[in-house]
Amino acid sequence: MTTSTASTAPTTSDAPLRLALRIDATASGALGVLALAATPLLVDLLGPPAPVLVGVGAFFVVFAAGLLVLAARRRIPRPAARTVVVGNAAWVVASVLVAVLAGQVLTGLGVAVVLVQAGAVAVFAELQRRGLRRMG
Repeated sequence: MTTSTASTAPTTSDAPLRLALRIDATASGALGVLALAATPLLVDLLGPPAPVLVGVGAFFVVFAAGLLVLAARRRIPRPAARTVVVGNAAWVVASVLVAVLAGQVLTGLGVAVVLVQAGAVAVFAELQRRGLRRMG
């Protein structure tokens, strides 16, 4: 009797994409929890109104949960992975626009944080894009 786990185990070709999704989820979740837990402090340090920080923090937590669910699937659906890559790319563009256009609302540190997280998201998007390509 032979047993095979090939039908239930993730393929090695999707391992880089899974890893990239999990790293993105960890960073997004951590940033979301920080934004929610430290809103009053972050308003003073970064400049945006509290409702904006709460909304962004909540979005990050939900987004992180979605990424973890996607990474845990037996097979990662290509359309879902593409959506994550496109969404992350759009987030980068939107973040740069926020940094440029909301410079009077954000503190200097706030602008720097927005740009640094945009850079991190750009890296996640590229890693996810490469992982998606490797899936074939």
